[in-house]
Amino acid sequence: MTSDRGCKVVVMGGGSSYTPEIVEGLIGRAEELAVREVWLVDIPDGREKLEVVGGLARRMVERAGKQFEVKLTLDRREALPDADYVVTQIRVGGIAARIKDERVPLAHGMIGQETTGPGGFAKALRTIPVMLDICRDMEELSPGAWLINFTNPSGIVTEAVTRHTSTKVVGLCNNAINMERWIAREYGVEPEELFIEFVGCNHLLWVNRVFRRGMEVTDDLLGKVEASGEWAPGLIESLRAVPCGYHHYYYQGDEMLAKLQKGAAEGKPTRGEQIIEIEKELFNLYRDPDLAEKPEALSKRGGALYSEAAVRLMSSIHNDRRDIQCVDTTNRGALSDLPAESVVEVSCVIGGDGPRPLTVGPLRPELRGLLQQVKAYEELTIEAAVRGDRQAAVQALVANPLVPSVGAAKAVLDGLLEAHAEYLPQFGGEWTRQARSVAPGRC
Repeated sequence: MTSDRGCKVVVMGGGSSYTPEIVEGLIGRAEELAVREVWLVDIPDGREKLEVVGGLARRMVERAGKQFEVKLTLDRREALPDADYVVTQIRVGGIAARIKDERVPLAHGMIGQETTGPGGFAKALRTIPVMLDICRDMEELSPGAWLINFTNPSGIVTEAVTRHTSTKVVGLCNNAINMERWIAREYGVEPEELFIEFVGCNHLLWVNRVFRRGMEVTDDLLGKVEASGEWAPGLIESLRAVPCGYHHYYYQGDEMLAKLQKGAAEGKPTRGEQIIEIEKELFNLYRDPDLAEKPEALSKRGGALYSEAAVRLMSSIHNDRRDIQCVDTTNRGALSDLPAESVVEVSCVIGGDGPRPLTVGPLRPELRGLLQQVKAYEELTIEAAVRGDRQAAVQALVANPLVPSVGAAKAVLDGLLEAHAEYLPQFGGEWTRQARSVAPGRC
């Protein structure tokens, strides 16, 4: 819990277009968090965006009549001393790297997506070493701080931190809070009147059971989802659980791949390419000296309820609320089908000592099989990222359900290593040997 001096929040990737979201959330809970100062941190290449976003953030705080300071820096070591919460929302390689994560797998006949499949794998390889560097600085300069990780792939990155550092970390995604709010609307209640048993890992999350004012309504909810037509007929009934949107890539992968291939053949932009245009619009708005609130156009960027998830978590830790939220944390036996040291995304009690996962026990085979396969992929990806281990990288991709064969794994790995050589010096291969002198973009 934070001392009487007030709460210091550091945002890594402070020049992100998402930052007004978290600033809005901090404004809304400034008193209960006793916010004293907010530091926005970015890399030198992000100087202009940081200054634009920082200017908007300061105008938002001033208009709201809050007393905390917003400080900007390109040196994270300047920001970290005595931090209470460090929020990470970094993207190593920027949107250009995301587009490669989308395009390279697709060229090899596989789904190209930012956080799942080979694209998510490549993002993890680039991101994990940078996050571990940030944690080493936190261990030295702010050893008591909580790391609130939004950086994708959030679950893999969070597990890498738990396995390789002493940093106190919680991973977050807006999937769970959006599902929670949707279910609350379906039943006409406040979210606090529901108990939702979430099980899985990041971007592989299921609603397993739901209780409304103490009465179980799981079967009724399953019927609503089945009737919606969003999923293949009979899937929800046979699963007996509600999957998050990312499950489309696993349960209906052929349809998703065909859609992406059709878009590529027609010359349509990837999501990353669309975001470049969205961000141009956003930063033009952010530059307006009269703008002092989060613009509605930010909703096009995605990330709905991102700020609410982050500040709610901080407030529950700070105030020892002991309420229930779905976060990424060490398993500790909550899902008995996975190792205790794995990071899972489950319902947790959140108090001053962080998240305590609620025990679920063994899962039904309908959920267990896919979850164990994806978790094996995640463990191998962390090993590959930390050690620069090509064999672990191949095996990680082989374990991924969206990669069809060993041959495909090797081919797409070659393509990704070449495409991202500048940011993967740990592999030291023919493409990365010359890149060792190139400093990757880091917060």
